Amino acid sequence: MSFEPREIHEDPATFHARPFHDAGRALWVPVLTSTPTLVLGNHQPDSDVDTDKLRSEGIELTTRRSGGGAVLVSAGDVIWFDVVIPASDPLWDPDVGRSFDWLGHACQRALSNLGVATDLHSGRLVQNEWSRKICFSSLGPGELTRDGRKLVGMSQRRTRDAARIQVAILRRWDGPRHAAFLRLDADDRARAALDLDDVAVGIPHSPTDVLRAIFAELPS
Repeated sequence: MSFEPREIHEDPATFHARPFHDAGRALWVPVLTSTPTLVLGNHQPDSDVDTDKLRSEGIELTTRRSGGGAVLVSAGDVIWFDVVIPASDPLWDPDVGRSFDWLGHACQRALSNLGVATDLHSGRLVQNEWSRKICFSSLGPGELTRDGRKLVGMSQRRTRDAARIQVAILRRWDGPRHAAFLRLDADDRARAALDLDDVAVGIPHSPTDVLRAIFAELPS
């Protein structure tokens, strides 16, 4: 059974809450708007971020049900899609650490076809001081880097019946902007801005081109 992309017109909070346990193989593409939303990881408290700062910039706040730190989501920031596979699928891997690899390799091949060379991380989770707060400052299995900077991030929700892998490909990265949203004193915010500045990188390609290239590389 091949993956058939389906556009989903929902706000990020509703999309994250979408049931997936009996979806079979699914490929969901949320239709993003220019209105940014800061999406926290499932165990991340609202107290990590300056909600007054977010409100003043017109940035919405929600929480996903998969792990990791915060991700700023809008059409200008990321290209986003979700892949769902049931536990009976040949792509299913009981080892959570390996379960991203097939999708990471598909993304890597697709980006190579677009002229973007990447490296796939297959080791253990790599974190720094800010990783629990900002998603793109960590590096996990199956994720891709470009010149040592994270480009493709993944997170996963998993039950005994199915797995839902969420994929974000950066279109632009602004580390100091992310640091500005954190609830920190002035000295720590300045340090975070410096540290986060070069942890990730975006690509200028259009979402249509990137998604078309990736979907062509997904297994049938």
